[in-house]
Amino acid sequence: MENCTRRTFLSVPAAAMATVGAPAILSAQSPSDTLRVACVGTGNRGTWLLKNVLKVPGVKVVAVCDIIPERVANAAKLVADAGGSAETYADFRKMLDQRKDIDAVVLATPDWTHKDFDIAILEVGKHLYAEKPMALTPADCKAVAAEVKRSGKIAQFGFQLRHDPATNAAEKFIHDGGIGRVLMCHGIRHSGEGLPRTTPWYHDRTKSGDMIVDQGIHILDLFRWAIGGHPLRAYGTGGQNLFKNEPPGRTCMDGYSVIYEYANGVYINFSHHYYDPPAFTGTTENVFGSEGSVDLVKGVWQPREKRGQIKLDIPNSGQDSTYMALASWVDSVKNNKQPINGAESAMETTLQALMGTKAIYEKRVVTWDEMIA
Repeated sequence: MENCTRRTFLSVPAAAMATVGAPAILSAQSPSDTLRVACVGTGNRGTWLLKNVLKVPGVKVVAVCDIIPERVANAAKLVADAGGSAETYADFRKMLDQRKDIDAVVLATPDWTHKDFDIAILEVGKHLYAEKPMALTPADCKAVAAEVKRSGKIAQFGFQLRHDPATNAAEKFIHDGGIGRVLMCHGIRHSGEGLPRTTPWYHDRTKSGDMIVDQGIHILDLFRWAIGGHPLRAYGTGGQNLFKNEPPGRTCMDGYSVIYEYANGVYINFSHHYYDPPAFTGTTENVFGSEGSVDLVKGVWQPREKRGQIKLDIPNSGQDSTYMALASWVDSVKNNKQPINGAESAMETTLQALMGTKAIYEKRVVTWDEMIA
């Protein structure tokens, strides 16, 4: 991959957390308000993003890009089936150079490419929807956040669960004081064999950042959002307990547990593994407070001293989180407002995931100060 021009930034101060807001479903736009979008990376995740952005009112997908011919051809067909027409490219830099009419880019390339692709897109003045993680090192996270700030463009990162209707309603309830003071968060993400073994980079921790950075980061982002701010320290353990050298050359863990400590004794307890029997445990995202607890997945809460769960009011109930995230991004671009999962929030969440990974690898307590030094 060619090197792009880079600017050097010594540091990026962490901003306050964005205020929770209900996801938006856009109304129909006039032709003059059309956002011309290119989609870069049209594999599994990229195709799902493409299918959903095609549904957002006021968006026209004008170009698709992937280095695998079959994928880009399929993407172009999806655009055509939706009544549009997209030019195909294998080189995203060539696409950006030739198509000056592109307003914004949806990016879903492999994790280790994110920093370079994000910066290259922002450098030429395009708005950006970029899949998580922001990058795979603290320095690269800072570089991306700095370029977002310099460019003045709207950049939203792929923490789409913030836009899931039930989860968003639950977070709003927490931020409005519904469960009192947040005390702790408990999460599990237990599944079967994990990510596809036919995609080698998923299992190479130098390219995916390992399980926490590539997958667990979603739940950690929601917990950090509920608590506010960033953790002070992390410690945990994990490794390859079952899928050793499966697939061959595997360097990623197949399970781990990690604890994050925040100010005032608040903490996160998170377990994540790939050897769960079918329907045995699954996924849990619970936030406990002084007055009650919230289930982020179900959008329900229960008072601490009473029996019986109470369903929250959930606007846009039943809508897909990816669609809601993309609709919210388009709304942010058109109205020049910062998204709830913008660059500085994404940087803090990615640093949190990298912090947990470092603690597990090095078998020690790792502090936030180390991550931002």
